[in-house]
Amino acid sequence: MLTWEKITLKLRKPFRLSYGSSEERHAYWIRLNGDEGWGEGTIPPYYNISNASMEDYWRKTDLRREPLPNRIEAIAEWIDPDGPAPARAAVDLALHDYVSKQQGLPLYAALGLEKPLPKPSSFTISVDSPEAMAEEAIRVQHFPIIKVKLAGDNHDIQRLEAVRQARPEARLLVDANAGWNLAQAEEYLGHLERLNVELLEQPLSPSEIEGMGKLQALTRIPIVADESVRILQDVKDLAQAGVRGVNIKLMKLGGLSPALEMIHLAQRYGIKIMLGCMIETSIGLTAMSHLAGLADWLDLDASLLVTNDPFEGMSFGETAMICIPDRVGISVCIRD
Repeated sequence: MLTWEKITLKLRKPFRLSYGSSEERHAYWIRLNGDEGWGEGTIPPYYNISNASMEDYWRKTDLRREPLPNRIEAIAEWIDPDGPAPARAAVDLALHDYVSKQQGLPLYAALGLEKPLPKPSSFTISVDSPEAMAEEAIRVQHFPIIKVKLAGDNHDIQRLEAVRQARPEARLLVDANAGWNLAQAEEYLGHLERLNVELLEQPLSPSEIEGMGKLQALTRIPIVADESVRILQDVKDLAQAGVRGVNIKLMKLGGLSPALEMIHLAQRYGIKIMLGCMIETSIGLTAMSHLAGLADWLDLDASLLVTNDPFEGMSFGETAMICIPDRVGISVCIRD
């Protein structure tokens, strides 16, 4: 019923975050029998989820003999909740692909959503010297939104200033990947406001929800939680603290079903939505792009950061607008 294949994704350039640097990432391509549904399971190493634990989950799933769900609403109940989030995400995506194909519909329509209008994604610039980051910002000048990764060292403001000087017209998003402490973050807020930063993502460690709320009270810039939000209770805690945004990722949460549940809960609390990704293939990216109409920000650029994405799905127009192909299911095929 279920097979999987490991894929090594080669990054165009070393991808450095506050956690460290890497030149490749591993992804898994998940397939139902007869290629009736495709999914993906991938996670960065700093999440400390082993490949063995994911493969064990898929072996367990493969032994099941229950009929596959035939309705979108039945997918969440069908999936075994006892397993790593990216392993569950892979099965969730394959089942969404399967059900929407059985219905002859693109995924967004099977989910009861309107077709997303073209919307720009940010392009991520990983940590480097200020000069190198400025050069990269100029290289991607057709992207109107730049997401700047920072490191938590003494050069972060110089990096940001260099990018802003290189691209004075760009919308700038900042992601500290939990690399700052509260005192640093408070000190940097004035610089971020001066440089017209649009949002600040995960400035503090995942457990410091209260601290992020304190930062939010000091600035007009939305604080967006990423590593701090993995379950529904996290959204409630973030809302209580006053944090104004969450970054939704399929691999982090376990697929489309929990992602949609979290989006709807966050919206009820008045929290803004970023749709993000790991370094992953166009299977996961395209699946997420079907939800683009629900988002305030998109950060779905992973296929541009690797040299060997095997799949073809959502595309970027000349002005970095994300477009979904007119095919049923998740709408992904093998790249020619």
